[in-house]
Order: sequence, then structure tokens, then C-alpha cells
Amino acid sequence: MSKSAARKIEKSVDAYRSIGEAADELGLQPHVLRYWEGKFGKFIKPLKRRDGRRMFRPEDMQALRAIQTLVHDKGMTLKGAEKLLAEQGVESVLVGDVRIVTPVEAVVAEPQVSPAREMQETVRQAFKAAPAESLPNATGNRLEAMLADLTDIKARLDAARFKKAA
Repeated sequence: MSKSAARKIEKSVDAYRSIGEAADELGLQPHVLRYWEGKFGKFIKPLKRRDGRRMFRPEDMQALRAIQTLVHDKGMTLKGAEKLLAEQGVESVLVGDVRIVTPVEAVVAEPQVSPAREMQETVRQAFKAAPAESLPNATGNRLEAMLADLTDIKARLDAARFKKAA
């Protein structure tokens, strides 16, 4: 029997696979499986023979399929796929029950008032309540400087929040 004919034989689902066989079955390169083994050590734990060859168990193959689905088909990052697998499990990905929450969906619909905005509004109301002529000049200048500082801080916080969300 030739080598090419031997490769065409279907293995049982429960059979262990070498890294080459696993890579062929998934349509990936062996170095990708080695890399994923390092990144997803919690889910992929192939047995290593005495000669150092990796033998992927059926559970490892399921984890590899789940990772391939998340990274290649769904377009997730490795970090995101690892987090999702830890939260929802390999089975939920393979069955299709996985819930991927995008940052837009994660944002709470009702607006939350930040402490900086509350303070800014309090200062603004203080200005409206007392006419500028009735405030001592030093107090008015301090309040104006405080309001300018708070506005600047708020702008910086908003910029950082938007940058983090993107």
C-alpha cells in the first residue's frame, strides 16, 4: 500500500491523531496547532509520546475546531476566543449556542452620569444661582478656573473611554 493510499483511510472519531493528521483534518499548518497549544493550554493538552511527538485526543480536536471556528470563521482575536471559551465552553461553540457580545451590545442603554459631570453641573448651577457681581472677584476667578479644569478633565476622560471602546 502506498503512502498516499494510507492517508486516505478515515480514522475513528475516538482515535488519537498526530499533529500532521490533525492539521490535515482541520486544513491548517502544524505550526498553527503548536502555537494554539501554547495559547490555549487550558483546552488543548495533547499527549506527548516518549519520542516527543504530539498525539491529539478527541477532546483536543474538538477544542481545535472550536478555536478555528472562532478565529477563522467569526474573526475573533486569540485573546477574545480564549476568553469566550473560558466563559461559555468548547461545546457551546461547536453546537452554535455561543453568544458573542460586541462592544456596541455591551454598552448599557441608559446613560450613566459620571461624578465629574455631576461636579461640573454643580459648579455651573452655582454660577447661575449667584450673579457674578455678588461673588468676590477671587472666588469667581477660582470657580471659573475650577470649571475650566473640570471641563478639560472630562474631555480627557471621554477621549480615553472612546479610545478604549474602539
